[in-house]
Amino acid sequence: MKNIVLLFIFGISFLTSCDKKGGQDGIWDDIIELSIKDVEFGVKADSVLISTKGDWWWVCEITFNDSINAIDSTINLEANSYSIIGDNYVIERRNKNSLFVKLDENKTGKERVLLIGLEAGDYFDHVKITQLAN
Repeated sequence: MKNIVLLFIFGISFLTSCDKKGGQDGIWDDIIELSIKDVEFGVKADSVLISTKGDWWWVCEITFNDSINAIDSTINLEANSYSIIGDNYVIERRNKNSLFVKLDENKTGKERVLLIGLEAGDYFDHVKITQLAN
């Protein structure tokens, strides 16, 4: 009798433990939900305000013209608002649902690309801003 009960419990556990509808383990859905991911600026100084539906995210990486820029370790990236100021850009988390990015005028004669990496737990996304050459 014990064997039958154990077999029954094992069978029920086995049948209910599998989830065919779920995705891969470790893959998160988009919990940042950026309003826009790719932006193109002209040569002149310009800015963009990007909204998010998610409110638990932070800037995790900045790459400007293929060069990774360090983020000041004194900035609390989990705060609702902060500013990151680079040589030719300003990145601001203005509140929990907005990211403001400003680029100075492009006087280099070459296209410039600013990539801003965002993280929310194990979910990663980015904003790409391309600035045209003069």
